[in-house]
Amino acid sequence: MRVTYLGTGAAGGVPRYGCNCLACERALANPVFVRRPCSAYIEDGDTRVVLDAGLMNLHERFPMGSYSAIVLTHFHPDHVQGLFHLRWGVSGHVPVYCPPDSEGCADLFKHPGILEFRPQAKFEPFQIGSLTFTPLPLIHSKVTFGYLIENQQGVRFAYLTDTAGLPPETLAMLQQNALHGMAIDATAPPPSNADHAPGNHNHWNQALELIEQIKPTRAWLTHIGHRSDTWQIDTNPVLPAGVNVACDNAIIDLQ
Repeated sequence: MRVTYLGTGAAGGVPRYGCNCLACERALANPVFVRRPCSAYIEDGDTRVVLDAGLMNLHERFPMGSYSAIVLTHFHPDHVQGLFHLRWGVSGHVPVYCPPDSEGCADLFKHPGILEFRPQAKFEPFQIGSLTFTPLPLIHSKVTFGYLIENQQGVRFAYLTDTAGLPPETLAMLQQNALHGMAIDATAPPPSNADHAPGNHNHWNQALELIEQIKPTRAWLTHIGHRSDTWQIDTNPVLPAGVNVACDNAIIDLQ
């Protein structure tokens, strides 16, 4: 199984429009530090899946027939905005697996075009080619799924963004399945006050605590905001063995 991090940024990305913090200035000077909308590309043999659709050039980067399906974590704009152009294709169809959110985003459900939305149920696996996806409920302001993804060789990868902590049932399932890899929301730096934490996303310490509880072989912090990048520049934190901060376009082979 191969995972490509198409984007690793929180809403607004890095650089943020009009911001002159250290992280944004660095990204403006060097594209390697840019963080685009959080998304990934999963490949396993002939099966190719786009995970979240926040990239605005999705229709250019992935021509018709270059992937099997799109799988959405949720319907916030930074995770679906690429669909607004893609839907006006003139041929074929694109299966879009998603959480059961009746509101969706804007008029995507009313005018789906070539998109075929297929709502899924929590903890009920579905198959795309050689890959089995199990939707895992997360803690977010909209109905949101993470996914446990497994190929026929038993390689398992969990994708867990956007979330603030994990529901007990989701945590238990992840602990019961030996994970070869895991990507997890780490939007914000550690809070300066122990009583203060963002309510919609993990901060750095929350993400590391969850990694310690789940114990994947390898883990990546993703959905990174510019404040977190600036904090990393200032503090140069040491990460546990097997844990890395994801970056855009990184390619990971799991086996």
